[in-house]
Amino acid sequence: MAAEYNHEHCRHTRSLLSETRTIAVLGIKTEAQATQPAFYVPRYLQTAGFQIIPVPVYYPKVTEILGQQVYRWLADIPIHVDLVNVFRRSPDVPPHVPDILAKMPKAVWLQSGIRNDAAAETLAKAGIKVVQDRCIMVEHRYL
Repeated sequence: MAAEYNHEHCRHTRSLLSETRTIAVLGIKTEAQATQPAFYVPRYLQTAGFQIIPVPVYYPKVTEILGQQVYRWLADIPIHVDLVNVFRRSPDVPPHVPDILAKMPKAVWLQSGIRNDAAAETLAKAGIKVVQDRCIMVEHRYL
């Protein structure tokens, strides 16, 4: 049964990532925090060909990360976003749900160690695919 789950999981992940072009990174860190996953994971995704749109929660004076314009709210991003990659602690996810719903990405990806079932259920009910507690960089490399 485990092998079947893994195969099914891989198929869904491969499908999701193959349909993804633009990734808004909520909670992205800056170049000054280059050793932290919230910076090096989006940098990896950018080098893998995804368009990264930085949405930091802190760093109010920063206007650019990874050479891209910073947005303070997902809803302010002027283009369609396929996926929102979330780097926030699990209890800090629910306050972002209204902003995520305002943007209506195809998917929301909560990074390793991040899980909020109530927020995930709200997003899923709105028709947004949700991945929880997985590293998008690890998954992308695996595919």
